[in-house]
Amino acid sequence: MNTNQINWDHMPGEENIVQAKLPNGIKILCKTDYLSPTVIISGYLQGGSILDPSEKLGLALFTSYALMRGTKRQSSRQLYHNLESCGASFGFGASVQSTSFGGKALVEDFPLIIDTLAACLLQPTFPPDQIHRLKMQILTGLQLREQDTVEMASLCFDKNLFPNHPYGTPEDGYIDTVQRIMPRDLNDFHQKFYGPQGMVIVIVGAIESNAAIDLIMEKLGYWENPNWQATPEIPEIPEIKKSLTVFIPLAEKFQVDIIMGCHGPARTSPDFLAASLGNNILGQFGMMGRIGEVVREKSGLAYYASTSLNAMAHGGSWEIAAGVNPANFDAAVSIIKDELIRFITEPVSEDELLDAKFSYIGSIPLSVESNSAVAGAIVRMERFGLGLNYLHLFPKLVDSISAEDILMTAQKYLNLDKLIVVGCGPTPANYNG
Repeated sequence: MNTNQINWDHMPGEENIVQAKLPNGIKILCKTDYLSPTVIISGYLQGGSILDPSEKLGLALFTSYALMRGTKRQSSRQLYHNLESCGASFGFGASVQSTSFGGKALVEDFPLIIDTLAACLLQPTFPPDQIHRLKMQILTGLQLREQDTVEMASLCFDKNLFPNHPYGTPEDGYIDTVQRIMPRDLNDFHQKFYGPQGMVIVIVGAIESNAAIDLIMEKLGYWENPNWQATPEIPEIPEIKKSLTVFIPLAEKFQVDIIMGCHGPARTSPDFLAASLGNNILGQFGMMGRIGEVVREKSGLAYYASTSLNAMAHGGSWEIAAGVNPANFDAAVSIIKDELIRFITEPVSEDELLDAKFSYIGSIPLSVESNSAVAGAIVRMERFGLGLNYLHLFPKLVDSISAEDILMTAQKYLNLDKLIVVGCGPTPANYNG
């Protein structure tokens, strides 16, 4: 495939990403780019929802949100005022194994971003009034989630696909578990699990790499936490023994949202790229691939229908989603199953494979057209150990995938005897579950 039109000089890679390791273990990756007068920061450190006590699920995410609710030197109002007064932004979040952060500023305001990062990581105070307000906001979000058919279907799907496993537990917890979280819990979590070990900081934009590294060294290079506890490894994912269908009734709604699927490959798996190309053909390309064509366009059974591959560090899911009239629930699930059977018994066509490959390779420049996108790409390459030249190798990797590779990968993961099907909405009149 012709990749001559891609500007490889602009593409992030080993030749233009500067790396540094601080004495306390923080890794910094910088890419200088003067096309925009902005600087993006993105990164992560150890400590995620895998560390949540079962009775206080949501603690890691709550703690990450609370970091900017006040530090020893500044109140929450002052922190946000300083950022907003110069058009900058910054925030924290959390996932299963890590706490993440990200922000954006003009290059002259970049020191403010590093000051904010350092103050929130090293000196958060978790003031009770601010924590109470934040808790109310989180609880309101969780109450709204209980009335969202897509969210509830997704929650139930994950719980059944990954039973008694961190991947099956929502990072934001449940209403009863968040209600139990107190300011001292946030402080204890911060004291035990926040530290420089394994922290990664990515900087992209109109700043010299050495200047960015020096600034980070000044603010974070001497951070130590002698009480720090390492994040445990993800446990082995339990095998699904048989297929399961679950229906969650929400009577006040007008449609049923369906999520169905199986385990998928980890992002680090050799199967990932074949599964990703296959997923593109199955439920993404054009009008949402084969699934969109048969369920929505031809049969008229769905308002939307598509597939997705949710690949994490140690496992993942291969999912099909659709929104249907309650009366069409059984018919839509049946047609989707028929299409999955076809997908795991017949190789994709040459035209389908070429379309998917051209789409993947052609999208490379668009995937890194902004500093923010470049920073995200570097974070992913580092987090999953893909290598900093991954995007340069990507066209050849894609081109090497055959129809047989996709078929074998689909057969490995899309097992209808282990299919999880979840519907949420008004109970269909003909539903016998």
